[in-house]
Amino acid sequence: MNYTQTIDYLFNSLPSFQQVGAAAYKPGLERVTEFCRKLGNPQRSYFVIHIAGTNGKGSVSNMLASVLQQAGYQVGLYTSPHLTDFRERIRVNGEMISKQKVVNFVSKYRKDMEECDLSFFEMTTVLAFDYFAQSDVEVAVIETGLGGRLDATNIVIPAVSVITNVGLEHTSLLGDSLPKIAREKGGIIKKSIPVIVGEKSPAYNLVIEDIAADLRSTVIYAEQTFECRRQQSEQGVQIFDMIRTRDTQQYTLRIPLLGEYQRQNVATVCAVADYLHENTPLSISRRAFVEGLRDCVATTGLRGRWEVLSTTPNIICDTAHNAHGMKYVAAQIAKYADTGRLYCVMGFCEDKNIEQMLSLMPKNAHYIFTRAQSRRAASLESVAHLAEQLGLQFECMDGVAQSVEYATSLLNDTDTLFIGGSTFIVAEALESKE
Repeated sequence: MNYTQTIDYLFNSLPSFQQVGAAAYKPGLERVTEFCRKLGNPQRSYFVIHIAGTNGKGSVSNMLASVLQQAGYQVGLYTSPHLTDFRERIRVNGEMISKQKVVNFVSKYRKDMEECDLSFFEMTTVLAFDYFAQSDVEVAVIETGLGGRLDATNIVIPAVSVITNVGLEHTSLLGDSLPKIAREKGGIIKKSIPVIVGEKSPAYNLVIEDIAADLRSTVIYAEQTFECRRQQSEQGVQIFDMIRTRDTQQYTLRIPLLGEYQRQNVATVCAVADYLHENTPLSISRRAFVEGLRDCVATTGLRGRWEVLSTTPNIICDTAHNAHGMKYVAAQIAKYADTGRLYCVMGFCEDKNIEQMLSLMPKNAHYIFTRAQSRRAASLESVAHLAEQLGLQFECMDGVAQSVEYATSLLNDTDTLFIGGSTFIVAEALESKE
């Protein structure tokens, strides 16, 4: 098989959550454990930082990978989903896995994968583990796919575990309350290995603390370790003045990620890097930390996080795709209504709480609802019905690219266009502009 045929096989022969949703979810670690054993357990060949959470996993993972690379390590980065290229999921020192490596792995292990009945995500996880070992990776930043306790990545023994936050998402699979979801995400905590929590909440702190106590692990809250004294945007970057609470040491960080919600993610990255430097063989100098964050987008290729596609007029996209994430994005979008008209091209996955997300959005915007080319995409009729109930001004249009082109034609230089609602919408919008 060539690369195109290989990718078609993976998406069409192995169930993919990205494509079909909950039907592809295969909880349990037996299959991936068995398959990794056949490969000689490649995930044991390097240090691992294991990251779970409802939102912020991607930003935190990419920032940490950039910092570790700047510190001189050979760094593997495993994230999901991808935006425009499957290979975005698996990187070494910022470079995507080659097409040939994907083809070779699938060709070699296709029969074994089918015998083990691996899901798409399980296969991708094992591919990443094996590729990192073959690439002499020294430390790997591994993001969970869904949940944590039964996630395919949860066979790693990390140097530190990270839970960015807990919000209501995938409730049919993870539980219908924050404590239940926290218990699933807390499943990545390992015996005697600390867990760093990005955002505290009385709704789930005790759940995580109880899991950690049972495993004799320490809970480190990022916001108690580092305090943000200043956050401001300036010439395409955000500037953060972070104070380490134990000794009041100050770090001024310039980061090319413009979402105001990055405040929590930056604090989490600070806490993780500080822990690694102080408590593991992974040494991270102040210079590597500052420069790694400064260059994180260029180093890792991170896209879709409050990404500014144009400034005259303002065109912005963001992959926030649940109410927990949309709350922060919507608040930032609303500020643009003061300078001109506000337009939003949006679409959603049918398994999300669309009504809750739309209720957070500005009422004084004009919405153009569209549908991504995904089997999980919500119908325009269902979105329109909810928008009507919420009193939003809107129209519907087929095709993401056509919707973005139409919305752009309506803009004056002082207007703003936001593109989002789901990862799929952002992915198709980015592809249409390349």
